[in-house]
Amino acid sequence: MTVGRTTFKQLHLQGVRREFDAFTALKGLDLTIERGEFIALLGPSGCGKTTALNCIAGLLPVSGGRIMLDDRRVDTLRPEERGFGMVFQNYALFPHMTVRRNIGFGLRMRGVPKPELDKRVDAALAAVRLESQAEKLPGQLSGGQQQRVAIARAIVVEPPLVLMDEPLSNLDAKLRLEMRQEIRRIHQSLGSTTVYVTHDQEEALSLADRIVVLRDGAIRQVGTPAELYALPAHLDVADFMGFRNRVDGQLVGMEGEDALLDIEGTVIRGRMRAAMPGKAAVAAIRPDDLGPTDDGQGIPVRVEAVEYRGRGFHGVGVTASGTELHFASPRPLERGATIRLGADADRVLVFGDAR
Repeated sequence: MTVGRTTFKQLHLQGVRREFDAFTALKGLDLTIERGEFIALLGPSGCGKTTALNCIAGLLPVSGGRIMLDDRRVDTLRPEERGFGMVFQNYALFPHMTVRRNIGFGLRMRGVPKPELDKRVDAALAAVRLESQAEKLPGQLSGGQQQRVAIARAIVVEPPLVLMDEPLSNLDAKLRLEMRQEIRRIHQSLGSTTVYVTHDQEEALSLADRIVVLRDGAIRQVGTPAELYALPAHLDVADFMGFRNRVDGQLVGMEGEDALLDIEGTVIRGRMRAAMPGKAAVAAIRPDDLGPTDDGQGIPVRVEAVEYRGRGFHGVGVTASGTELHFASPRPLERGATIRLGADADRVLVFGDAR
């Protein structure tokens, strides 16, 4: 029996594993997704996010563990029996079918009567704002419009879950921004549950209710965008949340709530995440939070490059040991100049050196 249009309270991944011969792509994922949530699976290429999505969809069998919709096991069902909606990276539209026929394809395969089919296709067209394009072929549409058709085709079957695999990666920057807003609007208007795969932290932050960061087939951290943005639990998660600068140092003590980190003879303050006094540690700092100081304090660097970026300048500096630091500056700086860089203590995260 097809899950189809049923509702559910929770989707559970319980110890989900996926192996390809000797390689383990998923290492026992445990995750609960609430009905109506927008979940982003975030991580670098090869981390297992698309494999996890394909296991949920049924495109790949699990090697261990279970996938449950409430108390019903679904990982033993064929993809068509699960009834989930899927939006692929390459749209996967039929080039010889009109927009209307592309959207209605899944309904026709399910034997939905024509009056009901037409009604639901019209509703899906309205949801993605493509009523005026209904009789066009995919080749006559822009990339953003084709992606909307793919989304409409996924939602028209009224699935309990919509799965999206990097759906915006083939679009230019302007279209990506527009489609991000559109996907969030559709999700909210339909009250659907969405699992969205991306390697783009901005997409994850702007779209998701919760973000699941994966690395090497394992979940590293789960939290709201605000939680992961402000307080990543691991150095690799911080890197994915935009903390581009990593500076090695020695944790020399605490002063109140501030960790004191010695970096090449200069002591900076930061927020302790995972380190012990007297141990090697790493400071993680976003480029936008690091900038030239006027008080003689901060990490000395030699300016290697400066780029104008509209509201200010982006610079690259190199420390005496050769560490490259990216920073923001409100004014232009001369290449080769020696300056000091600093950041507010609450913008510097201190991690143990075990990465």
